[in-house]
Amino acid sequence: MQTPNGILPVDKPAGWTSFDVLAKLRGALGTRKLGHAGTLDPMATGVLAVFIGKATAAADRQPDHDKTYEATLRLGLRTDTGDITGTVLETAPVTAGEEALRAVLPRFVGPQMQLPPMYSAVKIHGQPLYKAARKGQTVERTPRPITVYGIDYLGSPAAGEYTLRVSCSKGTYIRVLAEDLGRAMGVPATLAALRRTRAGVFSIEQCHTLPDILAAAESGALETNGWIRPVESVFAPLPALTVNPGVKAHLFNGCPTSHYGAADGRYRVYDEEDAFLGLAVVEGGVLRVDKLFCERN
Repeated sequence: MQTPNGILPVDKPAGWTSFDVLAKLRGALGTRKLGHAGTLDPMATGVLAVFIGKATAAADRQPDHDKTYEATLRLGLRTDTGDITGTVLETAPVTAGEEALRAVLPRFVGPQMQLPPMYSAVKIHGQPLYKAARKGQTVERTPRPITVYGIDYLGSPAAGEYTLRVSCSKGTYIRVLAEDLGRAMGVPATLAALRRTRAGVFSIEQCHTLPDILAAAESGALETNGWIRPVESVFAPLPALTVNPGVKAHLFNGCPTSHYGAADGRYRVYDEEDAFLGLAVVEGGVLRVDKLFCERN
């Protein structure tokens, strides 16, 4: 198949790292130029947006980094990783349940500070925390600002387990939230399951499994079935701007356009043939290119 450019929403399988998914797709897509937005732990499943070719430059520029998860807490257990894949550090009788959980949930909605877990890719002095954690080391960390927009109680799949839907900002660790919820209830807690159902503009309904993607790539269907979405789709939350040929030439040459009649802000830009050009910023009546995602003719 011809090397594509775009975004492929993948339903990441359990047991795979986000890097494993990229490694598997490199051969199928015929390119090494792949990236993703928002790492998922190996135990987690769900939305992993894979950016392909020239679209890799869009991963850090997307305007919507918010996430939604379905998370299952297991009470009475604490591990070194914050989930059931880790080494058990503490067990205790489960002395609280649904009523206590529902009572503490409102405390964890809104802006707050969260301490990154040791088993995470957060870098301190250039080294990922998980490398220190694997050596049994603990590194001093600084709490970071996050926002939890909402938490919905979804039920109890098993004794001592409770499932929640969590909508949150980029950088929120659901493992830490699970432990903090347990602490507020007076019992140890860990994450038993995690599924990401939304990442930015992409939902789980738009995702396809790895086996289906690999089969489609092998048959050639991936070029025509619409699973690889255009790079502009990730910029849907931004307002659109159509420019004339003169302004288009300025953008291609990196020249600002003065006295531009648009409100200050960031825009996705199209030419008069409705072809997506890229991103631009208007500030003080001056239009400047941010990033082009098209070929310069």
